[in-house]
Amino acid sequence: MRVADEIEQKLRAAFDPVELKVVDDSASHVGHSGAPEGGQSHFNVRIKSSEFSGKSRIAKHRAIHSALGPDLIGRIHALSLDVSD
Repeated sequence: MRVADEIEQKLRAAFDPVELKVVDDSASHVGHSGAPEGGQSHFNVRIKSSEFSGKSRIAKHRAIHSALGPDLIGRIHALSLDVSD
Protein backbone atom coordinates (compact mmCIF):
# COMPACT_ATOMS: atom_id res chain seq x y z
CA MET A 1 0.00 0.00 0.00
CA ARG A 2 1.27 3.49 -0.81
CA VAL A 3 2.12 5.68 2.18
CA ALA A 4 -0.38 8.34 1.01
CA ASP A 5 -3.12 5.71 1.06
CA GLU A 6 -2.12 4.61 4.57
CA ILE A 7 -2.22 8.22 5.76
CA GLU A 8 -5.67 8.74 4.24
CA GLN A 9 -7.05 5.49 5.63
CA LYS A 10 -5.88 6.21 9.18
CA LEU A 11 -7.07 9.82 9.18
CA ARG A 12 -10.50 8.87 7.82
CA ALA A 13 -10.89 6.24 10.52
CA ALA A 14 -9.78 8.53 13.34
CA PHE A 15 -11.48 11.82 12.44
CA ASP A 16 -14.38 11.16 10.01
CA PRO A 17 -13.33 14.27 8.06
CA VAL A 18 -15.65 16.31 5.85
CA GLU A 19 -12.58 17.16 3.77
CA LEU A 20 -9.33 15.24 3.38
CA LYS A 21 -6.64 15.63 0.78
CA VAL A 22 -3.28 13.84 0.98
CA VAL A 23 -0.67 14.88 -1.58
CA ASP A 24 2.63 13.07 -2.04
CA ASP A 25 5.07 15.94 -2.64
CA SER A 26 8.18 13.73 -2.63
CA ALA A 27 9.06 14.48 -6.27
CA SER A 28 9.68 18.11 -5.28
CA HIS A 29 12.36 16.99 -2.82
CA VAL A 30 14.43 14.56 -4.90
CA GLY A 31 18.09 15.00 -4.04
CA HIS A 32 17.43 16.74 -0.73
CA SER A 33 18.91 15.40 2.48
CA GLY A 34 16.52 12.87 4.02
CA ALA A 35 14.63 12.25 0.79
CA PRO A 36 14.89 8.51 0.14
CA GLU A 37 15.16 7.09 -3.32
CA GLY A 38 11.73 6.00 -4.47
CA GLY A 39 9.91 8.87 -2.76
CA GLN A 40 6.91 8.43 -0.48
CA SER A 41 8.54 10.62 2.14
CA HIS A 42 7.09 14.16 1.87
CA PHE A 43 3.36 14.78 2.26
CA ASN A 44 0.93 17.68 2.40
CA VAL A 45 -2.32 16.98 4.23
CA ARG A 46 -5.44 19.14 4.33
CA ILE A 47 -8.06 17.88 6.75
CA LYS A 48 -11.29 19.35 8.06
CA SER A 49 -13.18 17.65 10.88
CA SER A 50 -15.39 18.65 13.78
CA GLU A 51 -13.08 16.47 15.92
CA PHE A 52 -10.65 19.41 15.94
CA SER A 53 -13.15 21.95 17.26
CA GLY A 54 -11.84 23.84 20.27
CA LYS A 55 -8.37 22.30 20.09
CA SER A 56 -5.16 24.29 19.78
CA ARG A 57 -3.00 23.92 16.69
CA ILE A 58 -0.53 21.84 18.70
CA ALA A 59 -3.30 19.56 20.02
CA LYS A 60 -4.59 19.04 16.46
CA HIS A 61 -1.13 18.12 15.19
CA ARG A 62 -0.54 15.77 18.13
CA ALA A 63 -3.88 14.06 17.48
CA ILE A 64 -2.94 13.51 13.84
CA HIS A 65 0.49 12.14 14.72
CA SER A 66 -1.13 9.83 17.27
CA ALA A 67 -3.69 8.60 14.74
CA LEU A 68 -0.96 7.86 12.21
CA GLY A 69 1.09 5.98 14.79
CA PRO A 70 4.84 5.73 15.34
CA ASP A 71 5.48 3.20 12.56
CA LEU A 72 3.95 5.35 9.83
CA ILE A 73 5.35 8.60 11.25
CA GLY A 74 8.78 6.95 11.26
CA ARG A 75 8.56 6.40 7.49
CA ILE A 76 7.67 10.02 6.74
CA HIS A 77 10.43 12.60 6.40
CA ALA A 78 8.17 15.68 6.14
CA LEU A 79 4.48 16.13 6.90
CA SER A 80 2.82 19.48 6.25
CA LEU A 81 -0.58 19.83 7.94
CA ASP A 82 -3.45 22.21 7.18
CA VAL A 83 -6.05 21.42 9.86
CA SER A 84 -9.44 23.03 10.43
CA ASP A 85 -12.73 22.26 12.13
